[in-house]
Amino acid sequence: MNNDNNHQEGKPIIILLVEDNPGDVRLTTEALKDCKVANKVFVVIDGEEAIQFLRRKGKHLEAPKPDLILLDWNLPKKNGSEVLAEIKTDEGLKRIPVIVLTTSRASQDILKAYGLHANCYISKPVDLNQFLGAVNTIEDFWFTIVKLPPTKNGSALV
Repeated sequence: MNNDNNHQEGKPIIILLVEDNPGDVRLTTEALKDCKVANKVFVVIDGEEAIQFLRRKGKHLEAPKPDLILLDWNLPKKNGSEVLAEIKTDEGLKRIPVIVLTTSRASQDILKAYGLHANCYISKPVDLNQFLGAVNTIEDFWFTIVKLPPTKNGSALV
């Protein structure tokens, strides 16, 4: 793995995928398996579970701190904007990059996401090849170009 990314040599990038659509989970995880950079993907299916994972509560006591979060905007129990607001106001979580990856193309959703400090907003393409291309673009940009926060013992430093 490339050391220029401030990530420990040989340690996979930890990704939390917050997505309730099983088809999108499958497509995203399959695309990430083909990445040039080693990664480990954890999947949660609603906003409440995402917060439990990030705060290591309930069944997620042993959850690792993610290096990157892929967040759907339209989630059950707690929607993407609520999850993003909690992440970005929590001192222990706010430095984790959050990519909103959603079907919504609504201007108000885009404005709200950036207003809540999302690191980027990507509308999921409907076409399979375009969807896979979008995930590959995420991988190319976030894993090879961007410098993620440095880690210590597998957790992002805060």
